[in-house]
Amino acid sequence: MTNPPDERGAELRELFFETSQELLQALNEESLKLEKTPGDEEIVRSIRRTVHTLKGDSAACGLRELSELAHQFEDALTLESATAHGALAEIAFAAADVFAEMIAAYHGGSAMPDAEPLRQRINELTAVPAATKSRRKKKSPEPSPKSGNDWTDTEKRALAQAQAAGLAVFEIAVKIDPHCTMPIAARQLIQTALNGIGQVIVVRPDAKSPAASKQVEFVFASSQSREQITFKCQIPTIAGEVTVTLLHAASPAAASAKNAEGPAAAPNPAAPAASATVAPPEAASTPAVQTQPAAEAQAPTPEAAVPQVLTENILRVEAGRIDSVLNLVGELIIGKSMLQQALTEFGKRYPKEVLRGKFADAMAFQARVLNDLQRSVMKIRMVPVDQLFRRFPRIVRDVARQCGREVDLELSGQETDLDKGILDAIAEPLTHLVRNAVSHGIELAEQRKAQGKSPRGKIRLNAYHQGNQVVVEIVDDGRGIDAQKIRNKAIELGMTTAEDAARLTEAETLDFIFRPGFSTAEVVTEVSGRGVGMDVVQSVLQRLKATIHVETRMGQGTTFRLKLPLTLAIIKALMFWVEQRLYAIPLNAVSQIARTDESEVHQVDNYEVLQLRNQVLPLLRLGRASTAAPDGKPRKLFVLVITVGERKYGLVVDALEGEEELVIKALDDQTFATDLVNGASILGDGKVVLILNLLAVVEHASRARPEAHGLTSVGLLLNQADRARLALSAVGGQA
Repeated sequence: MTNPPDERGAELRELFFETSQELLQALNEESLKLEKTPGDEEIVRSIRRTVHTLKGDSAACGLRELSELAHQFEDALTLESATAHGALAEIAFAAADVFAEMIAAYHGGSAMPDAEPLRQRINELTAVPAATKSRRKKKSPEPSPKSGNDWTDTEKRALAQAQAAGLAVFEIAVKIDPHCTMPIAARQLIQTALNGIGQVIVVRPDAKSPAASKQVEFVFASSQSREQITFKCQIPTIAGEVTVTLLHAASPAAASAKNAEGPAAAPNPAAPAASATVAPPEAASTPAVQTQPAAEAQAPTPEAAVPQVLTENILRVEAGRIDSVLNLVGELIIGKSMLQQALTEFGKRYPKEVLRGKFADAMAFQARVLNDLQRSVMKIRMVPVDQLFRRFPRIVRDVARQCGREVDLELSGQETDLDKGILDAIAEPLTHLVRNAVSHGIELAEQRKAQGKSPRGKIRLNAYHQGNQVVVEIVDDGRGIDAQKIRNKAIELGMTTAEDAARLTEAETLDFIFRPGFSTAEVVTEVSGRGVGMDVVQSVLQRLKATIHVETRMGQGTTFRLKLPLTLAIIKALMFWVEQRLYAIPLNAVSQIARTDESEVHQVDNYEVLQLRNQVLPLLRLGRASTAAPDGKPRKLFVLVITVGERKYGLVVDALEGEEELVIKALDDQTFATDLVNGASILGDGKVVLILNLLAVVEHASRARPEAHGLTSVGLLLNQADRARLALSAVGGQA
């Protein structure tokens, strides 16, 4: 690999590694479009522009192998035979995969992938008929831009629009420095420099021409002077002699007419708008490593400088730095709680003190600013789920071809924002669920026809906000999940007995698909059947404090619904006491709070239940059951009605502490070995509160029977978990 060692080169490469993912995504999307409409010349040109940009960016960063391969593919795409080639979409997909592997190899410093199979497939595109070759031999030498004989309609239209806008048109000839080691990259850098002060209309000779390494010529529209243009082209070690010739002077009348129209003037339907001008591939593709906006390369008027200024105000910041700021905001929130606690104690001790009101006003002002700061930092962390959804059309297409299915993918809610850390974490689980929907859910075309369905299956990805959560749904219209088949398989694998399986509800039966090693696939394939994956989905979601719910109807389809928290750093929590120990749960999980007597609690099959407003609630008890209070009267209970997945439970607690905004502190495995707790937090008075993992609490309670002494296994585990309180208190809360 030929990576330049200087610091600026390293920065360019890091920027390239980031922006190249967008180019690869665009290449995949364009290839999908081409597969649906083969031979579409506009899509082929779009693919060529993307590959051209990738070539220029990689060349500017010194990534020679990638640049040469992209250059070969770009050259093949210029031929008329390539557009008509039936396998062009397949070759474009293969190119996207190889480009991605090469970029990963550059980034990780590993060995380059074998690109020879792709080169051979690209050579298929260049195999033009002999008659065409003979005609090309007779073709006259490539004319200069001034002649205009080989200009495309787009180039001619762009020239007319530039003149109509009152811009001067120049012919620029730049000789490439003979000592320049990368003439293709040099050509691109000169073009980028010109795009900063005007519009490149024509570029000659073509990049594949042998003369391209010696000289490059432009037809260029700008309001700048000849001296300014010459100065812009004189790049040290890149450009040699520069010649700038005026072809058409600026038209003051056209410029005045344009200015008289004003920005709100209605466009002339007879002439395309300037902002819609499509430049030739070389002009429209500005290297991403130069962070040049696309609008700048297209708009022919000086007003195009406005988007450039706005774009220059955008900063690329490493996610770790934002995490650091968010952590500091969390510490400030703890400090606010400490001050609030001190102010409360001060008010109790000196209720008539005049300074008390001033302290309260200062605290209220600080709280408002801190809340605004927290929201601002959180918004910086938020990204649209479209960044994740965009990869699935290609995944669905590939898996469907492997499984012999016909599948359409629908996306909705792409603008829904989610924390960047959570979005990255759910990428693998979501991919597995989508692959399963294609391979397990959607039937073969013949089977669908026999059932009266469309031969093409449908999968829908949807995202939306629901309260303090983001819901992501994966919906298919396939065969559904057979609960009886799952019961039989669970019995066969020894995960349950026939007697217990007969008592399971449908929701409890569907939970088996998330057990390690469980699979109903009869044949092990490259896509499915190994029993590995759904248990990973469950474990990842548990770490994220997220839940997954399954809804299915035989013959109609299945829905997987993921409920994700907006953030993992700060939560609104409800705190309560159990046996003189303080715990907290997310406030959005609590639907209501009820008071009842111990005598109202009943036992069904050794489980405690409570009838509340014509609804029977299974109870989860974290402490010991007692029928009488210390004064001998019937004991009063607080019951928190919580929602876990789609089911409701009653969490029995001794007393309520109140609502609080908690900063979550992670607990390491050496301090803490139970999954019943997600983390801990420090209150303003120094108390340590444990934040419960409700999903794990429900799972433990469902597998346990109440002990003879009245303490459930959940309560025992939480008692053991109190070692974490001591550890947190000993280090001042720095978990």
